[in-house]
Amino acid sequence: MPGAGRLKSFVMRLPLSCHRKLHCAVWIVLASAILGAAGCFRRGSEHGEVWARVDGVPIYRDQVEAEYMRQTAMLPGPNRTEQALSFKLAILNQLIDRQLLLERASRLQITATSAEVNTEIARIRSPHSPADFRKRLASQGVTLAALRAQVRDNIVLNKLIQQEITSRVSVTPQEIANYYARNKLDFNVPQAEVHLAEIVVTPVVGPQVNNLMNDDARNNAEARRKVKSLYALLRSGENFAKVAEEYSEDPHTTPGGGDMGFVPVSSLASDRAVSAALKPLRVGQISGILHDRSGYRIIKLLGRVPAGERPLSDPEVRQSIRQTLTDEAEEALKAAYIENLRNNAHVVDFLAQQIVQKGGSAHAVH
Repeated sequence: MPGAGRLKSFVMRLPLSCHRKLHCAVWIVLASAILGAAGCFRRGSEHGEVWARVDGVPIYRDQVEAEYMRQTAMLPGPNRTEQALSFKLAILNQLIDRQLLLERASRLQITATSAEVNTEIARIRSPHSPADFRKRLASQGVTLAALRAQVRDNIVLNKLIQQEITSRVSVTPQEIANYYARNKLDFNVPQAEVHLAEIVVTPVVGPQVNNLMNDDARNNAEARRKVKSLYALLRSGENFAKVAEEYSEDPHTTPGGGDMGFVPVSSLASDRAVSAALKPLRVGQISGILHDRSGYRIIKLLGRVPAGERPLSDPEVRQSIRQTLTDEAEEALKAAYIENLRNNAHVVDFLAQQIVQKGGSAHAVH
């Protein structure tokens, strides 16, 4: 990322909505919406082998294996068995955390209405033609009913995190001032920069799909239709970072909501299309659809940073510090919240038991 200092590291992080926080907590859900049966430890009569139980609710090996395969299918080179085992254990822990959160939401009587589910399903469908949407579900072994169930869980978890975590975090003006005083040297910008985000759609299938919807256009017709649908979503008011996380096809910027970081204005001189598109934009606005040989892009201008020292009186500086401190507090609270749920639940991790019994051997899973 261009530039130096911790200023870049915290300013480049986009304000995270509750919805994006939800995806951090349940990122597995939409990637593997319906999960079959396989496994190796505790056998169930119909659904396969159980790798964990959360207050009696089983989590199956096949759920872990499906997500593991999705994430590693296109990685270069084979993974060592020991590395794979550690990765699968981490995925299982995330599924355990998700189940704990769902149980907590149930106890608090947090629900999702049919209207909320229908709205989200319609948004998921929107970049695709009806036929293409059906094909994509079928290719992943997902029924519409299963997708609706997962969307319903997502909405419930979103509400839980908003109620129990996000709403409880606040940052005072004094905390912002203290942060600025501790890091004042980092607020010096050597040259003018622009803070950009992007949504990328390409006409070819990439080696790895990093977006949350596991969505990748396969040809130019699909890419053109997809980018037009995404642009229409943005024009209707949909959150740019959310759309990027779910549908953008750039492997580097997609996980961060399309955030490209801070780019020196001088480095854009060679890209006339982007320079021309940015020139009339005010902060917060998006470009039109840009097309070149590699595919399609939509750019959002997140900020303009003049050269020189940025004072605490600058609203963007205050907001970036506030967001950094808020994110840190929310992450700490979320981790503690989930740990507290574990303390009050009956969790049995059969995979961990087997690994311990085998002394960490690669043969713990067979």
